[in-house]
Amino acid sequence: MKLALFSAEEKHHLGVVRGDHIVSLTAIDPETYPPCIKTFIQRGSTVPSLEGQPSFSLEDINIDVPIASPEKIICVGLNYIDHCHETGMEPPKSPVIFSKYANALTGHHTAVEIPVNSNEVDFEAELAIVIGKEAKHVSEEEAEEFVFGYTIMNDISARDLQFADGQWSRGKTADTFAPTGPYVVTRDEIGNPHDLAISLTLNGETMQDSNTSNLIFTVPQIVSFLSQSMTLKPGDLIATGTPPGVGMGRSPKVWLKDGDQMDVTIEKIGTLSNHVRGRS
Repeated sequence: MKLALFSAEEKHHLGVVRGDHIVSLTAIDPETYPPCIKTFIQRGSTVPSLEGQPSFSLEDINIDVPIASPEKIICVGLNYIDHCHETGMEPPKSPVIFSKYANALTGHHTAVEIPVNSNEVDFEAELAIVIGKEAKHVSEEEAEEFVFGYTIMNDISARDLQFADGQWSRGKTADTFAPTGPYVVTRDEIGNPHDLAISLTLNGETMQDSNTSNLIFTVPQIVSFLSQSMTLKPGDLIATGTPPGVGMGRSPKVWLKDGDQMDVTIEKIGTLSNHVRGRS
């Protein structure tokens, strides 16, 4: 099942994507299906028959950020071995963890804004885990049971701010630095999360092109690792790291600028598209 939050006819909806159309669950029963994927997950909601239900063309709607208020946005750094090499860093022996905040979230077809205090803003295509139920002290063997599904995140990074500090937060969680979406795809439809093509194009040129089979730490390892020290909650987002090809690792380096267009595609999920807005 492929879920999305969307706006149409001046109303907000929770919907299920079917081909080039989306069926509004909110229109079917607004009390059971309010326009909130996090609430859908928390309630353990099931979906009624969609046959014959009203739908909208994907061309006629605005897709919103799928989860606007997760309790936690957790990110894993240096989780593709080739990305470690391009950054000149040793592959980690355990997951490298940092966080973003909700101010960084933005959706499909929205602008990523370059901060006034940065000149080196970078892109990072990432598969993101969506937690489905409370997870504390879970084993690797049972960890996938706590995953609701997956989405796409572009881990935008101000490299000059990131490396000027002793930690990464300021460079990672500026406003609009976590474009996410456009859909949340349930675990059963994804199948194996460690065999998905992942790519990013910048102004039509392929910059990142890899496969999640190259992850150093797998989804079960990440979920289990985090759950030993923090309770994961439904709707929490976990970005799993980026493959090689980021702007920082290129010669000459490639930094985002006003008017740039980024498109992140992950197999079985779709494409997350965002443009860049320069400093005003």
